[in-house]
Amino acid sequence: MATFGTLSDRLTQALANLRGKGVLTAADIDGTVREIRRALLDADVNLDVVKRFTGTVRERALGATLNKALNPAQQVVQIVNEELIGILGGEERRLTFAKQPPTVIMLAGLQGAGKTTLAGKLAKWLESEGHAPLLVACDLQRPNAVQQLQVVGEQAGAAVYAPEPGNGVGNPVRVAKDAMRFARDKQYDVVVIDTAGRLGVDAELMKQAADIRRATDPDEVLFVLDAMIGQDAVTTAKAFQDGVDFTGVVLTKLDGDARGGAALSVASVTGRPILFASTGERLTDFEPFRPDRMASRILDLGDILTLIEQAQQAFDEREAVEMAQKLATATFTLDDFLKQMQQLRKMGSLKKMIGMLPGARGMREQLENFDEREIVRTEAIIQSMTPAERQNPKLLNGSRRLRIARGSGMTVTDVNQLVTRFDQAAKMMRTVARGGVPQVPGMGPIPGVRPGAKQQGKKKQGGSRSGNPAKRAAENAALAEGRAARPAASTGAGFGLGAGGDGMPSEDDLAKMQKLLGR
Repeated sequence: MATFGTLSDRLTQALANLRGKGVLTAADIDGTVREIRRALLDADVNLDVVKRFTGTVRERALGATLNKALNPAQQVVQIVNEELIGILGGEERRLTFAKQPPTVIMLAGLQGAGKTTLAGKLAKWLESEGHAPLLVACDLQRPNAVQQLQVVGEQAGAAVYAPEPGNGVGNPVRVAKDAMRFARDKQYDVVVIDTAGRLGVDAELMKQAADIRRATDPDEVLFVLDAMIGQDAVTTAKAFQDGVDFTGVVLTKLDGDARGGAALSVASVTGRPILFASTGERLTDFEPFRPDRMASRILDLGDILTLIEQAQQAFDEREAVEMAQKLATATFTLDDFLKQMQQLRKMGSLKKMIGMLPGARGMREQLENFDEREIVRTEAIIQSMTPAERQNPKLLNGSRRLRIARGSGMTVTDVNQLVTRFDQAAKMMRTVARGGVPQVPGMGPIPGVRPGAKQQGKKKQGGSRSGNPAKRAAENAALAEGRAARPAASTGAGFGLGAGGDGMPSEDDLAKMQKLLGR
């Protein structure tokens, strides 16, 4: 199930019932607010948050002044969107960095919330932002916690400071102090401290976290919260706020939470912003939390900006220019096709990307049935070809296709389908690159769209196609002399009327119009 899937379905359905109504009555608004309240409560949103939210939405919807640019239903959607942004934290808040490095970021939370994995994700994100992070192993209680941080750090390409073996051995406060000196000596500009968690909130956990905080004076204390714990999110957050206090929240396992109660409750109840969200198992499934974009996703309005940012990170600008040149010169090969697919995979899950498009909830069934392994299979087929075959697919005769199918573990039919799809895609791309409009299979010509330059050139070079030999000879002679032979009935003028040589209606056309108007 996608992030906020159930909540999104319920909210969009409640708002969809308002469509088509020219005027909204108080009963219409009350009914919609009632459905929104049920959706939020079913999503494990805190009761006090639900009351404030629905009360504000109802009050604003009833008192909304008429906006000529929006119909009443759109106005209610706008109000709900703005209020969702509000309870998610309002404006985006970025990390606060120290004026004098290193910046210290302390992670706190319950055991099982995903702090150690999150430390690696945060380190990888910091490196992409131009920082040099150091991970510090201060969770010396949980079995193999130090080893796990070392593995995660290696995967993220970040240094790990772990002088103690853990498993109950070592003083976490002393490790944190020593890590600060080590970071200054080795010129790491960000220190990320992974602290111990417990299965539940207890005095020992709070005391240790508070001691580490006093010893390191962190610039940010991030409370790592499992988004799937529902109503307990508020209770846990309040306990940590009272015991240690924190400056921001990080939501983990957000991809596995179809309800979203934690995200919609914690910022409003604690008054602390959500800074990051972990949306998957990979180290790159990590992003800054932007309330406005998250609200748009919940209401199925799409998140095009995040999609564009992911594309910019995955695609190299120089390679994109080279690819455009290849398309324009008809030299696009299966090797290029393979590179494009590999870059697409760098962007992450295709399901998630498609889910960021407006109205994607309407494609829920198709998205759930979409098999992302199809790209892996396509890569296997292309990689089973020889360099010559990738450069020139016309070499692929029956025996070669059989060899490729066996080498990739696929069937000859799969190979044939790939080659056919590649040919169609290459033709469409070449047409677009040359300024034309591609002919999509199953669709006719697009009305009102100029054909490609190549097609226009062919049309201009041809002479008259009239079936009357005398008329054809006269029109060809007129073309040769450079005069525009006026057709008897032009199909390009408005209202289906012929046009004069200057593009204006002829005298006969004006007479016809006058006759029609006089009836």
